[in-house]
Amino acid sequence: MTPKDFQKTILEAIEEGLSTLGESPKQAILFHIEKTFKLRREEIPQNLTEFQKALEIIFGPGAPYLEKIILERLYEKLSLDFKKMETENQNLLENLENLKKRLFSLGDA
Repeated sequence: MTPKDFQKTILEAIEEGLSTLGESPKQAILFHIEKTFKLRREEIPQNLTEFQKALEIIFGPGAPYLEKIILERLYEKLSLDFKKMETENQNLLENLENLKKRLFSLGDA
């Protein structure tokens, strides 16, 4: 998997995670993120810090729950066991960074 493919897969997982709230809420959230946080949908994988901040502002204490759903979708798409690889006390960004290291260091071996 290339880094570009990984970013595409991240975006798909984000959209699927947001879809668990319903299609209309997903569209409303993406619209709000674009208008309020100046972050277009296709730019999210390159700006994950801003995306996470937006989720925290929009959902407050509920943001980690949505982040977990997004991560579960991503692990499913990559045919990985989320329960086995899940690390307590890691947020969305930390999990993605660790996952990226695992995926791309495997290709170097």
